[in-house]
Amino acid sequence: MNKTKLFLASIALAASQAAAAQGQKGPDWLEDAFFYQIYPSSYQDSDGNGIGDLQGIINRLDYIKSLGVNAIWLNPVFESGWFDGGYDVIDFYRIDPRFGTNTDMVRLTEEAHKRGIKVCLDLVAGHTSTRSEWFKQSASGDVNSRYADYYIWTDSISAQDKADIVKRHNSENPASNTTGKYVEANAKRAKYYLKNYFECQPALNYGYANPDPSHPWEQPVTAPGPQAVRRELRNIMSFWFDKGIDGFRVDLAASLVKNDPEKEAVKALWHEMREWKDKNYPQCVLISEWANPPLAIPAGFSIDFMFSFGVKGYASLFFDHATPWGQVKPGRTPTYDYCYFDMRGKGKLDEFITNYTNSYTKTKDRGYIAIPTCNHDFQRHNIGTRNTPEQLKVAMTFFLTMPGIPFIYYGDEIGMKYQEDLPSKEGSNKRGGSRTPMQWAKGETAGFSTCKPSELYLPVDTDGGRITVETQDAEPNSLLNYTRALARLRHATPALNNQGDWQLISSLSQPYPMVYKRTLGKQTIVVALNPSGKTVKANVGIKSATKLLSTGRATIKKGTVTLGSCSAVVAEVEEL
Repeated sequence: MNKTKLFLASIALAASQAAAAQGQKGPDWLEDAFFYQIYPSSYQDSDGNGIGDLQGIINRLDYIKSLGVNAIWLNPVFESGWFDGGYDVIDFYRIDPRFGTNTDMVRLTEEAHKRGIKVCLDLVAGHTSTRSEWFKQSASGDVNSRYADYYIWTDSISAQDKADIVKRHNSENPASNTTGKYVEANAKRAKYYLKNYFECQPALNYGYANPDPSHPWEQPVTAPGPQAVRRELRNIMSFWFDKGIDGFRVDLAASLVKNDPEKEAVKALWHEMREWKDKNYPQCVLISEWANPPLAIPAGFSIDFMFSFGVKGYASLFFDHATPWGQVKPGRTPTYDYCYFDMRGKGKLDEFITNYTNSYTKTKDRGYIAIPTCNHDFQRHNIGTRNTPEQLKVAMTFFLTMPGIPFIYYGDEIGMKYQEDLPSKEGSNKRGGSRTPMQWAKGETAGFSTCKPSELYLPVDTDGGRITVETQDAEPNSLLNYTRALARLRHATPALNNQGDWQLISSLSQPYPMVYKRTLGKQTIVVALNPSGKTVKANVGIKSATKLLSTGRATIKKGTVTLGSCSAVVAEVEEL
């Protein structure tokens, strides 16, 4: 066994022993965790410059608590070059001035904790900005400088890699083109560096799982450079954990180690990080953007997402097109004829149920799967013809009654719309449609800011006067108040909460309605969903049922659930 493989094996063994000794899926507060994701630039502007900030979030903490959530995740708040929405980090130890200061971040955390709300940050572990001091030092040419091997440099690349550079440079906007792996820097350090996404995002050097002996720049994971980057990653987390932060969502967590097709090296890396975290910060959490729970959770994460990439299934529920933006480009064929949550009632459940069941079965005793309502990278579920409160309530019933840990994306609780065809802002491209300002109240800026509409970070939805917190707060039957009711029910009902088991009890051959049960101990809850525009029935095999919450025309009686157009029901039942 070579040194790299021996190192990986020893890390995996130590981590598995630590996990067994701990005997937990993560910190105990996860058993009742309920997250709210905030894109800080778009949530609340407190100083009238058109961009959201930390003080704005502090001002809205009582509203956040009213939703029934008890944890928030903030998209990147560290100092950034703002070419990619904060994901091009300049300094991991400093809050970006657009949001405030480090002291503002500590104050936000303290105020959130007073309300019983945990605070998690976004950790861009795989790369920095080219404007980072680390990168500048690394590029300077001193191979013995502190940051010399924090990045991957080479003076020679393949003909294909050179062709990719030419293709990128010949594109309409080279800086925003993601083609290829290398960037021609002509720095003193070397001619090329490896990038992760855009040219301005040089990949941090976690090493190569299988370095090519003919490529001396491909350092093994045990080399001093990759080991120094690991220490830096721990230092970043320690710095913020020590200031009260409760956890991190890790961006592209599976991509850190290069040439790692089976992900063994990156799994060993996160095993190592989990063991360190559990020893030093046991009440903090690691959340992965891996989108493959059967890999991510055993690797050491307490939560992994199932959404628009990775393990297939989410897309068949909410996207009927080849992209997660509700659009089919010329010459492309839709991925699905119809998505499941669609009034036409022609969707299928096979892909989601098969892949979700597999992921759930493999991970339910080790961690939590999160199925988010949306996030900053893909469409909101209010898009196209899926736009009425009735339709959105059925979707929200699904999101908040499935097992794992719920994540509501800001604005989805009021049904904010995905805005198509917005100009790209800070690298958003089509993603900008899910990053528009939170709609608080009537007015030109929807209560988000006191600035002029032309000064807004992104434009407010022109329909913002109808879809606002102010309007829905006063309407008992609004989506907002229905979401609050679902959250209260989930917290109050053990079988519905994060520890309850799950099983589909309807038939895949008749996908409408979708009926599943949640169980814990002697309690059984049945959830039935009908996002279609027709009345549907299913045999559920129960003795009796007590309705806990419903939307639309929904009845559940001995043996049968009947759901009218766009309806859902949650009931406590006695099984046959």
